[in-house]
Amino acid sequence: MNIQKLKGLIVERETTQENVAHEIGIDRTTFYRKMKNGSFTVKEAKMIANVLPLSKDEAIEIFFN
Repeated sequence: MNIQKLKGLIVERETTQENVAHEIGIDRTTFYRKMKNGSFTVKEAKMIANVLPLSKDEAIEIFFN
């Protein structure tokens, strides 16, 4: 998982990790832990891709690198 790319796109899309966590329905501390460990589920990855929004190529590069 490309955490730095995801963090960069969150900033680029003018939002925060806390807001993304809220939008996908998980606690912000859980989101931060998953960011640190790179342990998002496929369902969470899809939800993040929809919230930001990410192109198909961006999502693949971030979550399936």
